[in-house]
Amino acid sequence: MLWWVEVTSLLRLAELSSPIGPLALAVGDGGLVCLDLGGDRERVLRGLGRRFGRVATAEAPDPDGVVTALRRYFEGRLDALDAVRVDPGGTPFQNGVWRMLRLIPAGQTWSYAKLAAAVGRPRAVRAVGAANGANPVPLVLPCHRVIGRDGRLVGYGGGLGRKEWLLRHEHARFSADQQARLPLSPD
Repeated sequence: MLWWVEVTSLLRLAELSSPIGPLALAVGDGGLVCLDLGGDRERVLRGLGRRFGRVATAEAPDPDGVVTALRRYFEGRLDALDAVRVDPGGTPFQNGVWRMLRLIPAGQTWSYAKLAAAVGRPRAVRAVGAANGANPVPLVLPCHRVIGRDGRLVGYGGGLGRKEWLLRHEHARFSADQQARLPLSPD
């Protein structure tokens, strides 16, 4: 008897250097499915395996223009990621949180409480934080724009140093009290 796994799409992989370190990404037919801020290709492949099972992958220099969009973002075109299509998977709740992230403009921050209220679940601040932390396509779904209620930079999988860099890159305004709470050095 012949057994096989039917692959409905090819996932295209790419890597690039950035001011916050190497990035690794995967793009499927529906858009960007994974972006690793540490550039860890093996972690990307493990995540793809958990989500899709056995998949076919291939190297691509600029799948769906995502590499170009990321480069433009780092060059200062803060709206360059707005048109990147994403296919993050996730539960309906996670998708609701992730869709809302795209509504936070560059240069602005929301608290986890504000994000929870925006998704219609004002008491679910911890669940919103967990969904934010499970975001498989950071930067494009800008989870770095979510901060603590008191203005502290908290809860970023890419490290607080990267989060601070990204917010400064986007010209986010920090109060004097927030400035005092920023990390002293990148993680």
